[in-house]
Formats: sequence, C-alpha cells, structure tokens
Amino acid sequence: MNTQQALVTGAKFTSNDFHKTYARPHFRRPDKLIHRNVEQAGEHNQFSTERKHPVFFVDLPTQNVSLTIGGLLPDQVTNRHRHTYETVLYVLAGKGWTEIEGERIDWQAGDAVYIPSWAWHRHQNASSTEPAKYLACENAPQLQNLGVALREEEGRDL
Repeated sequence: MNTQQALVTGAKFTSNDFHKTYARPHFRRPDKLIHRNVEQAGEHNQFSTERKHPVFFVDLPTQNVSLTIGGLLPDQVTNRHRHTYETVLYVLAGKGWTEIEGERIDWQAGDAVYIPSWAWHRHQNASSTEPAKYLACENAPQLQNLGVALREEEGRDL
C-alpha cells in the first residue's frame, strides 16, 4: 500500500511500514498570504501581560514556524520563562541582554540570539531612554500540532 492508498482507505502505517511511505507533497493555497501593518493590529494582550512587554503576533497560517515582534520599553525586563520550542531573536533596534540559564548575552540592533528549547530565559532593555525591538522566530506551531508544546512562566506555573 502506498501513501495515497492509505490516505484514501484511512489505513494507518506502523513502524514496520516505514519503507512504504513515499511523500507526495502538494500545494494548498492558504486563505491569507500577508498580514499588513502588524503592529497596528495591536498587542497580543495575554503574551504582553505575561511577558511584561509588548508582543505583536504575525497572523499568518504557518504550521511550522511563528514570527512575533517583541518590544522592550526603556529599562524593561521580562519575566523568566521557558518553552519546549526553539527561538531565534533578531534585534531590530536598541541594546539589551538576554539571560539564558544564568548566562548573560548582550545584544544590539543587527544581532541574532538563539534560545534553546526548555532553557530559562528573560530579556532586558539596557537603555533608560530608548525602546528596543526584536523579531522572534519559533517552531512553536510545529510542536503545538504534535501536541508537545509547553510553556512555563516563572512563579506562575511552578
């Protein structure tokens, strides 16, 4: 039985059938291909409150990666938190630092920072006068779709 036949009949593959699976990718056009003026859509209230800084979700139908815009006000520091998904931050503006498992990583505009899965971390703006802003790319949707995405906020979930 090939993959197409299994899909039609509803049959399930087992580990013994691994050699019988043949990918047949197909294009499915999503309803939405662009999210215009992301920051004008407003902050994501839950994440902004939990992280103690403005967070804007990019609302596109991605199933494997997500993109958010994070802002840090002058002197602002986020809650320590951790999650099972990886994160790459790309700093758009400002200077600050990210603490990852107790190690301080200083960053500035143009830098990229990697946060491994399940590492306790937090972010702080180093400026008392200027905001900082970054893009956060994560594989959260992929892990959510697999049912293994977890997130903890220090002091709340422990």
